[in-house]
Amino acid sequence: MPMASTVAERGRIIWRIRLHSAFRTAMACAIVGGTTLYGPESVRTRIKFPAFCYLTTILIVGDATLGETLRGFWHAFYATIQVVPLSMLCLWLLGPGLLSTGVAALAVTLSSFLVALPESTHLTSKRIAFGQIVVVFTVVCYDSTNVGYMHPIYVASSTGLGAMASVLALLLPCPWLACYEVHKLCRVYAENASERMNLYLKAFSAPNNQAKMELISQAKPLAETGSKLLNSIRILQPGMQWERPCSRYWKPDFNPGVRLQRIEMPMRGIENALISSPAFPVGGVDQEELSKVIQGVSTHLGLQTEQARCLFPSNSMTAPEEGGLMEKILLPLESISTMKESVFFFFSCIEMFLDDSTARRKPESPLDTRISPGEVQTQQDPAVFASRKAFRSWITKLVDKERFVFAFKCSLSLGLAVLFGLMFNKENGCWSGLTIAISFVTRRHAVFTIANTRAQGTAIGSVYGVLCCFLLQNYAELRFLALVPWIIFTGFLRHSRMYGQTGGTSSAIGAVLILGRKNYGTPNEFAIIRLTEVLIGLSCYIIVEILMQPTRAATLATSHLHQSLMTLQDCIKHIGLYCGQKDQPSSKFHEFIEKQENLKSLVGELERSIADAESEPDFWYLPFRSSCYQKLVGSLSNIVDVLYFITCNLKILSELPESCSVALGELQEHLNYATGHFQETLSSSLRYLEKATLRESSVVSKEPDEKTIEDLEEGKLQNQKALSDSIMKDGEVHKILRYTKDAEMEDTEGKKELRGRMVLCSGALGFCISILRKEIQDFEIGIKELAQWEYHSRK
Repeated sequence: MPMASTVAERGRIIWRIRLHSAFRTAMACAIVGGTTLYGPESVRTRIKFPAFCYLTTILIVGDATLGETLRGFWHAFYATIQVVPLSMLCLWLLGPGLLSTGVAALAVTLSSFLVALPESTHLTSKRIAFGQIVVVFTVVCYDSTNVGYMHPIYVASSTGLGAMASVLALLLPCPWLACYEVHKLCRVYAENASERMNLYLKAFSAPNNQAKMELISQAKPLAETGSKLLNSIRILQPGMQWERPCSRYWKPDFNPGVRLQRIEMPMRGIENALISSPAFPVGGVDQEELSKVIQGVSTHLGLQTEQARCLFPSNSMTAPEEGGLMEKILLPLESISTMKESVFFFFSCIEMFLDDSTARRKPESPLDTRISPGEVQTQQDPAVFASRKAFRSWITKLVDKERFVFAFKCSLSLGLAVLFGLMFNKENGCWSGLTIAISFVTRRHAVFTIANTRAQGTAIGSVYGVLCCFLLQNYAELRFLALVPWIIFTGFLRHSRMYGQTGGTSSAIGAVLILGRKNYGTPNEFAIIRLTEVLIGLSCYIIVEILMQPTRAATLATSHLHQSLMTLQDCIKHIGLYCGQKDQPSSKFHEFIEKQENLKSLVGELERSIADAESEPDFWYLPFRSSCYQKLVGSLSNIVDVLYFITCNLKILSELPESCSVALGELQEHLNYATGHFQETLSSSLRYLEKATLRESSVVSKEPDEKTIEDLEEGKLQNQKALSDSIMKDGEVHKILRYTKDAEMEDTEGKKELRGRMVLCSGALGFCISILRKEIQDFEIGIKELAQWEYHSRK
């Protein structure tokens, strides 16, 4: 079946990418091992820290393509530039001789604080720099041969070998380009989209509801596969910027993730329209005329999917003449005045799917043709605008307390880990610091989850290394070959839910440090000592995190839920503002889109926090209510999609010229009134829902008032009557539809297209408002359930 072809093709591509990535990682480790174990004597004498070579290699390669590896090479170089001069200065000031444990820990604390403080430094650079600092100041505590101020040069050479091995592994035997992988994924996605749209069009013309639902169920696996393909493209896309010299596909303004998202969103809307209405095929409409519309959609569907299939060589495509494509499809809709709102929304999404906005709109103003005077001045003098923006950004970052909290947290964790690690075992004391040096993230994260996966990964990697040493004790030269299957295995382990990136990386490092080196002692003793050092480092990491930012995954999920609520309120407010004003400049619309993107990212963070909280141990905390959060994140995801469609239809309506339609002004008033009333009621509801959660009760230790408790027990809300009176009836939406349909009767021949577009967008807007109302109701129920559960838990 065609459906099975794209689903299976996606699986084959992802499996091949992960296998390819694992082989490249193994090749990079092989280059490091071959150089440090069997390389020329002159090279081996300068690579005194092969363990850090492996660590750098695994940090850089991972799942990287050539572009990502080149970026990692630059980050390693930047980290070395930061650390080496600073370390040489510190060692010169401290003078010759071995350092004490306390002095080494203090030096690590101060140096890591200076490295972590700049916000512009990439996280990969900071991780490598932290590792370099730990190695520099722990070695001088026990090795009298490395006490000079030139000692950091050897650490830099070890870092350089790991970075160069990573680049060579991605270049040989042939470069592995992100552009090439994205190109193949785009072709598979285009085929997937074509199959989905064909099923949706068949479902629209299905003779009964059962046949329609069967076709929709066939499209479900395709929709899931399409989302995964789009996510894979987004992951690979950043590496393309570093591949411009060796890529014939590169275009400076090329962004496949954004372009394919414009295809994905309309298909989601089409599916929702089909599911929401059991009235297909459309009654009361000339079926022959409607069949011509569907046939026209099918004809142009092939052109659009071919454009998506050929995203890279866009010059070879012939863009449709402006207006010609959509006129043929939408003109028959003028006579369809008995359609339900879901049908209007269906054809609105069809228009969005077939409209190649990148080919039909000017790049300097892709979303709006009106420009405010301030924007004109900005366009006339972009250098001044950019300098002012950069200065304001610099001032904002300078006074940002988050930078200092992150820097202090990293430095304190590393200092304590090095202190206790050296107290336990000086020769292997660096592992307590290196364990957490590669664990830091700038955002808030689930501490227990990361510590758990890192400890488990280190344990299984060390056990594998010890077992291989035992089995190959008479064949010492073959130990290194045992790394290849393990690195391939950990490459797949990085994508598992149980271990993830953290656990997979730790398991690879645990085996490499035992099998990829010589002259470090007995493998069994080293494995036990290193596991102990890892436990020391993770304990310091967890203690500092709990003291400074006591963030569990469950707490993080609650925080993201509140942030999502606040951002949703802001988006709703801006919908009313945008709908209520005329002659909006393009910057206002772009600002509105950015707020929706922010809401979407927050919902994604909420979803990841929920997944972490489900796997996190509860300890003495209350069990995490995952079912409530899953319902809430589902409603929020649907709300994000609905807001996107509302914005698109409002934008089209705002672009209709008033000179072509007398009804546009009054239509705008109806839209302003309905949307404003809707957003006001919804904002009031969301404010109450936010107040009913644990955020305020956790800060203020007073019990909720009896009225609130009664409302929660009875399932009531303060603004429930307002919702039923104003929004749930959708009275204004029906007025809008009736008005636009009546206005259609008064049309002249030259204004039919504009009238048809007005009816189409108004009907689609009405459907979106009804769907948004339903999702808000579901969200309300979920918040009430969560608030009731939290209140009874505290009792």
